[in-house]
This record gives sequence, C-alpha cells and structure tokens, in this order.
Amino acid sequence: MDDLSLLSASKTPVPHSPEEAQLETFENSHPDREYTITFDCPEFTSLCPITGQPDFGKITIDYIADKKCIESKSLKIYLFSYRNHGAFHEEVTNLILDDLVKACSPKWARVTGNFLPRGGIAIHVVAEHGKR
Repeated sequence: MDDLSLLSASKTPVPHSPEEAQLETFENSHPDREYTITFDCPEFTSLCPITGQPDFGKITIDYIADKKCIESKSLKIYLFSYRNHGAFHEEVTNLILDDLVKACSPKWARVTGNFLPRGGIAIHVVAEHGKR
C-alpha cells in the first residue's frame, strides 16, 4: 500500500490532461474469484474538441480484476482530468478503457459513456475488453 501516493496525499491537484494523470492500483485480495467491480461517475465532464464547450455525462466502469485493482481516488482524479481535455465521446470512452487496461490488466472490462444531449441527441458509447 506504500505505492498509493494519491490516496495518502492531503491535497491533490487535478492534472491538466489524462496523459498527465496516474491510475494507481493495489493487489487483488481474491484473484482466484471472478467478481465485478463497478465505478459510477455521474458528473463526468469533457470538452468538445471543435467548439471547446463542455460535454456532460455519466461514466460507468465495470471490470473483473486479475492481479490488480484500481484505487478509487486515483480514478476520480484521472476522470477529473478530462474536464480540460477535448475529445469526442467515442474517443473519451475508448481512452478510459485503454488506460484502465494498461493500469491493471483486468480479465474483462467495460466502460459505458452516457452523454447528455447536445443539439437534441444523446450519445451512449460502450467499449469492452476481454471476454466475460
């Protein structure tokens, strides 16, 4: 647990981009059991890469851990870093999945982006890794 620097920090600045953010992990105490971990981020924001206007949505992450689990405070800070990041909803959802897989190599993972309507159209993006 000594390598969980963000969790033990009393003040943590939000990175300017997802590339600067750090997803921290800890050992899965039950790697022999397949159980699903779910994170909900109902106040997700990113920026439209064309207009620079904010996009609002909900990000849900479901995964089955292998040897490592994602530490929730580092995930929160990582997701906050998208507030300054311009990308389309499809890219955002897939980037989150790629970074999650890179950080903890889960047996299976799904990232769902439910973005609020802009111009009368809501966008829902689901990206998966591995087999459930």
